[in-house]
Amino acid sequence: MSGNMLILIALLAIFALLFLVIRTKLHAFVALLLVSLLVGIAAGMPLEGVIESITAGMGGTLGFVAVVVGLGAMFGQMLEVSGGAERLAQTLIKKFGEDRAQWALGLTGFIVAIPVFFDVGFIILVPLVYSLAKKTGKSLLHYAIPLLAGLAVTHSFIPPTPGPIAVADLIGADLGWVILFGSLAGIPSMIIAGPWFGRYIGKKIHVTVPDYMELEKKEYDKELPSFALVTSLILIPLVLILLNTLSDVILPEGSNVRAFLSFMGHPFVALTIATLLAFILLGTMRGYTKEDVQGIANKALEPAGIIILVTGAGGVFKQVLIDSGVGEVLGDKMASSALPPILLAFLIAAAVRVAQGSATVSMVTAAGLMSPLITSMNMEGPVLGLMVIAIAAGATVLSHVNDSGFWLVNRFLGLSEKDTLKSWTIMETLIGVVGFMVVFVLSFFIS
Repeated sequence: MSGNMLILIALLAIFALLFLVIRTKLHAFVALLLVSLLVGIAAGMPLEGVIESITAGMGGTLGFVAVVVGLGAMFGQMLEVSGGAERLAQTLIKKFGEDRAQWALGLTGFIVAIPVFFDVGFIILVPLVYSLAKKTGKSLLHYAIPLLAGLAVTHSFIPPTPGPIAVADLIGADLGWVILFGSLAGIPSMIIAGPWFGRYIGKKIHVTVPDYMELEKKEYDKELPSFALVTSLILIPLVLILLNTLSDVILPEGSNVRAFLSFMGHPFVALTIATLLAFILLGTMRGYTKEDVQGIANKALEPAGIIILVTGAGGVFKQVLIDSGVGEVLGDKMASSALPPILLAFLIAAAVRVAQGSATVSMVTAAGLMSPLITSMNMEGPVLGLMVIAIAAGATVLSHVNDSGFWLVNRFLGLSEKDTLKSWTIMETLIGVVGFMVVFVLSFFIS
């Protein structure tokens, strides 16, 4: 089949995916599988070959993603139930003081969203925003935007949150580089989109706690864990993964120390250690029974299951593109583009994000489309970490009415749709644009 025909098939597949998700409201998991089947058949693959590609793509992706996302979800749930997120916020606000509470909330969100899902973190911490706004008389946005920015940055940029985990697996990026570059891009993004923009928009739009959201303060049946314990547990997997990456660069191959750090810093091992420590130090040692801990772990896997399946379907889409030959032609065509690959990745993710709303689907789709280009250009090493953040940044910009996050913020802050666009949407766009600018500049120094 000619190259032009394969390109046409790829374009039709993208439009079909967007149509199925947007117009028919078909679940992204089913839509990705259906489009993958159609691509394989249209490209002339044998029918049994299509099935083999689907099996290989799903198995290859879930073999890594399911373990990491599952462990991360259980770790985050234990942190939530034990009151660890509440302790972080209370301590940081006390240390920073009321005048700098914006910075405390931004930093709290930045730390909490590493193990805890974005929406859960916001729901847990929004009572603190209500309390501060009532006490000071300032707009809710003055405090909510920094918190949301901190949560959104790490949710999009720093593993073990599902989005960057999925993209890293699909394009073969090392998680250590993703964590490093995600942090470098995330910190200025959080500062600009959080405290700075929050102070500005809080003066422009004054909103008070909506009547229907008069929440009672959550009561924990046990004393909150210490700040040092919570931060240590969150940092353990990140530090181990980073040490693994750095050992590959610094230590000689065959070194026993390098082999040990590679083992301890593998995401499976690092997250297993952190999760087990959370079960013990936040669970059984603080009065939870083994049955309680098991129930907490089971509950964590409910939302994680959907993310895992969508990511697996993204792996199927990528594999069918490669096995059908569409990926090779698509990769060659993109390689001949005048646009740098990092910019191309950002634009593709942003286009899908605007069209269908879900950041996770945008990341998975963009990663599947960029994978053939990465292969054809023999890209490897640190630059793939930059590529992950570029895709994540593109999938963050321009959140609007087709994104569930838009309506979560709209309801909890009592905003009109217009004011949600002026605050939340601009905040998300600032995060994506600033994050992309950082990795784009870094790409000139890292090959």
